[in-house]
Amino acid sequence: MNDKPPVIEITNLVRRYGHTDAVDGLNLNVEAGRCYGFFGRNGAGKTTTIKCLLNLIRPTSGGTKVFGLDPARNEVAVKSRVAYVPDYVAFYPWMTVRDTLDYFASFRRHWNQETEGALLQQFRLDVRQKTSHLSKGQRTQLALITAICPEPELLILDEPTSGLDPIVRREFIQTVIGAYQDGAPERRTVFVSTHLISEFEGLIDEFTIIDRGREVLTMKADAARERYEKIYARFPAEPGALDLGGARVFRQRGREIEIIANGNSAAIIERLRAGSPESLTTETLTLEEIFVSTLTPGGQVA
Repeated sequence: MNDKPPVIEITNLVRRYGHTDAVDGLNLNVEAGRCYGFFGRNGAGKTTTIKCLLNLIRPTSGGTKVFGLDPARNEVAVKSRVAYVPDYVAFYPWMTVRDTLDYFASFRRHWNQETEGALLQQFRLDVRQKTSHLSKGQRTQLALITAICPEPELLILDEPTSGLDPIVRREFIQTVIGAYQDGAPERRTVFVSTHLISEFEGLIDEFTIIDRGREVLTMKADAARERYEKIYARFPAEPGALDLGGARVFRQRGREIEIIANGNSAAIIERLRAGSPESLTTETLTLEEIFVSTLTPGGQVA
């Protein structure tokens, strides 16, 4: 039995700005060793939640714990085990890349020099260049190096690949984050907020979708792929109104119909077969498709 507390524990979290609830009663647990996806539209409350976790802002009510500790009362204990890459990255403009890396390393008990060298080479960063002369993508690359080299127990990433070109982005996600977790799979945890869900598809173990500060869906990734299916049917003529037992039609074009099923695909397929379709196929949804269909106007998928 695992008696360790969750790496991240969020309980009834509320963060209000004036009359607006940026986060509205959010509950979320992340176990050690997970790559956890935190998905939502712009303005859904993702960054506000992360800032509450890191004691960068205080909750209006509710609470957060990291490694079982209150991040406000145990700030040094928590932050010494965490690395964070925000959605907007800034460094001291008078420092070079080399100065910046040395500065960040000075706050850490451990710093993997081999990883630093490999990432500098992979990202083709010139250590002599001043940070004020770096592009947005290069600043993100530098921030990722400062986050990975201490080999923290918890890596929090808020839109971590923003500004990176597609090749560097894919390399980073597949090789760097994958290698970070593989180095100590039971101890290292990644919490990633991103719009580029498809590029993290193979790494995500579990995810939460939030909208307007509230949880909409939390599932293990493998369970979600088993549960959600896309069903295509093509009929000899336009099918008209179909009795699909409350299932929501995701898209219809003339004779063709597309339905997103949530654990009830067998029943939907049986009803579609009653209409004698010319073809009937099913397909597993990706996490990005689950995200899109869940937040599509008209409510959650069937």
